[in-house]
Amino acid sequence: MTQEKLALGISYQGQAYRGWQSQPGGQTIQDHLERALSQFAATPVRTMCAGRTDAGVHALNQVVHLHAPVARETESWMRGTNRFLPSDIAVQWCRPVPDDFHARNSAQGRRYAYLLLESRVRAAIESGAAGWVFRPLDGDAMREAAAVLIGEHDFSAFRAAECQSPTPVKTLREIRIRRFGAYWRFDFDGNAFLHHMVRNIMGCLMAIGAGQRAPGWMGEVLASRSRSVAAPTFAPDGLYFVGPYYDARFDIPLHTPPMDWLPGGASIEA
Repeated sequence: MTQEKLALGISYQGQAYRGWQSQPGGQTIQDHLERALSQFAATPVRTMCAGRTDAGVHALNQVVHLHAPVARETESWMRGTNRFLPSDIAVQWCRPVPDDFHARNSAQGRRYAYLLLESRVRAAIESGAAGWVFRPLDGDAMREAAAVLIGEHDFSAFRAAECQSPTPVKTLREIRIRRFGAYWRFDFDGNAFLHHMVRNIMGCLMAIGAGQRAPGWMGEVLASRSRSVAAPTFAPDGLYFVGPYYDARFDIPLHTPPMDWLPGGASIEA
């Protein structure tokens, strides 16, 4: 009998986990999700995700697909799996998809957002949910620098040594930088991202925003194709995988419920 193919939307807080991808010890998002799915289905279940996230990184609408080993209503897959998940991981939606859907390969693009607190003292309530910088930032300088990165480029200067991507050439479609009171929100939209790419770009933007480097330095970093020229990797705390997007025929949700509880009203879904 042909197994039904399902897509699920997963949200999670990343502080307590070693990233998405399954590892010995089982303390990853994938390990917890597949264990919960298997408990609900009473048989082993494996998943494929749209984009792996690092330790400490959050997700709002991580998309996975699986081949359902048992027949259940989609609502049951969602609520039943959540019974076996820790409180900081949850299935937000579930729906059947055609056989040619693939959570990773079918994605036309991916979106990340970084939430940052600008304050003289470190965060407490927002710890883990937002990054932190104590120096005042110049938004115009950061926007000027970010504009250099738009388009198709070799992003080797922003690539982690352990990156497994077959090519450093990626396309950034948009970088949007906005301020909400004491908070900054950085949005990244691209076809795909290298390991630590967003966090390495953030490190450079922080140096430019704080006046330690001129906006033109970003172009020099990009052209160098050398990780040693760029700034240190920025903290994972405020990084959110907003989610992938697909051809409309797959009818995959673009958003999960907005995180309006974030300080300053800087909703990640805004």
